[in-house]
Amino acid sequence: MPAPTPPTAPQDRPPYRPDPAGGCPHAANARLLAQGAVTPVVLPGEVAGMAVLGHDALRDFLGHPDVAKGARHFTALAEGRVPDGWPLLTFATVPGMSTADGADHRRLRSLVSGAFTPRRVEALRPRVAAVTAELLDDLAAAAEAGGGVADLRRHFAMPLPLRVICELLGLAGHRQESLHHLSQRIVATDTTPERAMAANRELVALLTAFVAEKTEAPGDDLTSALIASRDEEGDRLTHAELIGTLVLLVVAGHETTLNLVGNAVRALCAHRDQLLHVREGRAGWAEVVEETLRWDSPLGYFPFRYPTRDLVVDGTLIPRGTPVLAGYSAAGRDPKAYGPDADRFDVTRVPAVRHLSLGHGAHYCLGAPLARLEATLALEALFTRFPDLDLAAPEAELPRHASFVGNSVRTLPVRLG
Repeated sequence: MPAPTPPTAPQDRPPYRPDPAGGCPHAANARLLAQGAVTPVVLPGEVAGMAVLGHDALRDFLGHPDVAKGARHFTALAEGRVPDGWPLLTFATVPGMSTADGADHRRLRSLVSGAFTPRRVEALRPRVAAVTAELLDDLAAAAEAGGGVADLRRHFAMPLPLRVICELLGLAGHRQESLHHLSQRIVATDTTPERAMAANRELVALLTAFVAEKTEAPGDDLTSALIASRDEEGDRLTHAELIGTLVLLVVAGHETTLNLVGNAVRALCAHRDQLLHVREGRAGWAEVVEETLRWDSPLGYFPFRYPTRDLVVDGTLIPRGTPVLAGYSAAGRDPKAYGPDADRFDVTRVPAVRHLSLGHGAHYCLGAPLARLEATLALEALFTRFPDLDLAAPEAELPRHASFVGNSVRTLPVRLG
């Protein structure tokens, strides 16, 4: 038998520097995938890391028992080699289920998972539909005031998931705009250390004040239930974990769906034949959502996971303690998983493997049922009311997210027709 091929060391491949200012990831992804499923990266602040890009490699990595989320496994952070104000620090250190492993992760996830079961989410359908209808009126009014053009992201795609998650949490409406702007600053990767630290302080202060209000006057909402777990069953939730859980629910609870809806609208406007498939019954809106998740994932490169021992992934060595990005946007267009036409948007596609854009394994997205419901209802209602809706600017001119974590555009001007 031939001797096994030794694993490729990270230094054997030129590192990729994800652009902190964001940009469309797909051309770079295709180039990187052609070289292999795993690549070394250099993160902002000259922090060395790795990214897993290939579908099968990423699926296996996300589910590997020797891969952790806890920041204590992040070697450079533990050794003081990560600069203060690092723009990705919140992803690594926010207390809560997104940075917990094992029993701690199960404990924290169990405190909120009941609110996101398929049955509980289905019960939200009438409310999501009602909010959608209200926002379509707002979108029409904005277009009328804007000479026929409105920013669909601002007037529709953003407020829908934000309002729904804030209602679940019991957050008053006047805070929602602030929460969104702070979320945008936290997920940005082109920010300065001072701005990154200020955004974190402001968001924590806002949520801490909100928790104090809810402690005095609890309601029938998820935050009040979490406060009860903290106060009545103190071993189940610390105050820091409570605030961290709210940060996660607010940011992830609307940013992903916001990007998903915007990406789907852009895809359908650029592929009118695919929109015709839906109108003629060859595909449903749920298929549009799944193909968008695969073809233009709302997440580009998501931080972080850490091997707890040296790990060989698809022939490449990832040293213990390395911060690893999950390359969701790359995995969705991996030709080895989806064939030679992986970069084609096709709502009638029947893929051989399931996309990974909502995660895999123990940390699979808790809000996946809600994100799917919101996006499906939003797209159906939008194109039913405005069947001739189209982009009001060339796709190439739309400003992109200032982040390689989120994958979408900052504004989405449309003509309603």
